[in-house]
Amino acid sequence: MWSAFDSAARDPRSMIPIHELLSRIRWDATFARSRFVIGYWDRVAGRVLHADLREIAWDADNPAFFDLVDEEGAAHSIPFNRVREVWRDGSLIWQRHPSGDHAA
Repeated sequence: MWSAFDSAARDPRSMIPIHELLSRIRWDATFARSRFVIGYWDRVAGRVLHADLREIAWDADNPAFFDLVDEEGAAHSIPFNRVREVWRDGSLIWQRHPSGDHAA
């Protein structure tokens, strides 16, 4: 049933939509046992920042966003289109083409 996800996990260039991958991480208990880190484009910093999935809250009012609190205690709502990479147990499993970094 998850063959598309499994092939993407082996090859980050085999892109599946980010909302599908994040949904699998959230709802597939076996897959979610791993440690996940999400890299997202921060427009202020001008670079990809990383957040442990355990630090992310899912926005119930807007399913295309996740929320996180930075080191200074400021809350941020991040749209899925700014996610640039997903790491599972230290291995890159998903990556958006970098050309979108400056347009997001």
